[in-house]
Amino acid sequence: MPRIGIDLGGTKIEGIVLERDGRISIRERATTPAGDYPATLAVIVALVQRLEQQRGQQCSIGVGTPGALSPHSGLLRNANSTCLNGQALDRDLAERLGRPVRIANDADCFALSEASDGAASDAASVFGVIVGTGTGGGIVVHGRLLDGPNRIAGEWGHNPLPWPADDERPGPACYCGRNGCIETFLSGPGLAFDYRPGAPKLSAKQIAQRAADGEAAAEACLARYEDRMARGLASVINILDPEVIVLGGGLSNIQRLYRNVPRLWPRYIFSDVVRTRLVPPAHGDSSGVRGAAWLWPTA
Repeated sequence: MPRIGIDLGGTKIEGIVLERDGRISIRERATTPAGDYPATLAVIVALVQRLEQQRGQQCSIGVGTPGALSPHSGLLRNANSTCLNGQALDRDLAERLGRPVRIANDADCFALSEASDGAASDAASVFGVIVGTGTGGGIVVHGRLLDGPNRIAGEWGHNPLPWPADDERPGPACYCGRNGCIETFLSGPGLAFDYRPGAPKLSAKQIAQRAADGEAAAEACLARYEDRMARGLASVINILDPEVIVLGGGLSNIQRLYRNVPRLWPRYIFSDVVRTRLVPPAHGDSSGVRGAAWLWPTA
């Protein structure tokens, strides 16, 4: 059976049909109705119906979301698209579509995509990292997504930055209510704030270009960022010891990270050798929607 993947974002909803051979045969996008849950359901249902009409066959349906389902209530939580929080998204979609719908966090979908047929398809254990507007992660072991009893596996962004320097304490305030979370340092907004606090924010791409052009402030900012990423990922390696770490999100396009971070992390890792590979994604921005489709096994 072909698989439909839906990537539910804050501004757009993307849908694909993923064939058994991993090929995307159909792709469509729609605008996300901001702040309107019933309208969001309607857009997703209509998108699925159009994809199946074009494919000429019923498909399995997986959805990647900005939040995750609570194992206690079964309702979505921690979504930055706040109209989704407190909603039974999987059950509501299943009722309207007349079949089961599988849902996972977008970072989990990214990790599953890259572990299934992407940059880490040859690895038994994979940590997929999203560094963009936020900082998330997902874990795949032997091809299976690890969610855990609390469904927070991979949420490294809301741990404190390891081995902080004096000027990194207590750290920036995080929306979760704490200070000094990894996300506040490694997200795109975190990088921009570190480069120029209180000034108009530049993108990661602009900061990286300024560093490449020889600007000392941008170079120093990226050097701090790389050391902080090395510390954050070292703590993951010390616990999970994955074969491959795949970076995704906007900051994954900074090519120097793949060279510099692995040079730095051995000083923080409790081992005499570090064989973990840090790699860019094979599917780029398509990994999330592909991973949503991969929530269903090949049938």
